[in-house]
Amino acid sequence: MSSDDEDAMDIERVTKVAKVEESAAPDTLPWVEKYRPKELTDLISHHQILDTITKLINGGKMPHFLFYGPPGTGKTSTILAVARKLYGKNYSQMILELNASDDRGINVVRDQIKDFANTRSMFTTGLKLVVLDEADAMTQPAQAALRRVIEKYTKTTRFCLICNYLNKLTPAIQSRCTRFRFGPLMTDDVIDRVTQISKLEGVKITEAGLSAVVRLGQGDMRKCLNVLQSAHMGYDKIDEEEIYQCTGQPLPSDIQTIFDTLFNKGFKFAVDKISKLQSTKGLALQDIITELHRKILKVEFSEEVKMILIDKLADIEHRLAAGTSEKLNLGALVGAFQLAREQISKESK
Repeated sequence: MSSDDEDAMDIERVTKVAKVEESAAPDTLPWVEKYRPKELTDLISHHQILDTITKLINGGKMPHFLFYGPPGTGKTSTILAVARKLYGKNYSQMILELNASDDRGINVVRDQIKDFANTRSMFTTGLKLVVLDEADAMTQPAQAALRRVIEKYTKTTRFCLICNYLNKLTPAIQSRCTRFRFGPLMTDDVIDRVTQISKLEGVKITEAGLSAVVRLGQGDMRKCLNVLQSAHMGYDKIDEEEIYQCTGQPLPSDIQTIFDTLFNKGFKFAVDKISKLQSTKGLALQDIITELHRKILKVEFSEEVKMILIDKLADIEHRLAAGTSEKLNLGALVGAFQLAREQISKESK
């Protein structure tokens, strides 16, 4: 069988997961792009948002859109799928896609966007679409100029702004768009999609490994696929331990060991034990704190104990972000749990 025939068969198989363009993606292409959904029916989760957008499009009432929410939740894929549904083969002529984190100055609004909105095609009719990804990175003067451009070219052009942080966009921009919040993807949907892609790529992954991928992804499909592809390149068979080793995240068993040490051992022993574990397994204190926070919320402590621990963890995390010493903050972490143990002792009397 020729390589062209094999590519054609791969494309047929992948249509159940995500429609791939006519030319098969090479093996070197990141899975995030190789399996990016191309049609609205290929998207997962956010069914209410997709239903609303579909009704607006079918009714010929397409507004300006504002998609916001965490990364990897399908914002860009959704608007590109909408564009393909609207324009079909004329897709490339009718859409201007810009990443505002790179092109974020006022000149982009004045030049590229205005030129695109002003230009009329002899062969296509209908509304054009401008997609501004990472719009929250735009400067304030650029946002002010964009507000006027949106108003001026409403008859011929629609805008879709995509961002992670809604509060970084001016109220004037927000009020001109129909807003949709894309929350983290549902766990069941992520498991189904990752399982399908694993089968297509021949990834040998256990149920524990799959659960680890989904747990680390936190509803971010991009992160899940990047972790899966990285682990697949490094290991023939993927289990939970391989996933955590690949990402450098602490294993749940390591977090349990640290947690038990903090609550049951003395100050010096706890500092030495955790420091040795960090050196042996290359664990960052920031990652340990993040996992400890999740564990604290699940354990049945009193509210006072949880408040003490979370308040101290927040201070330590802030200091780590400022670049202070990990050794000093490790001592602060152990000290925080010593205070929590004292509070537990008082409550038990």
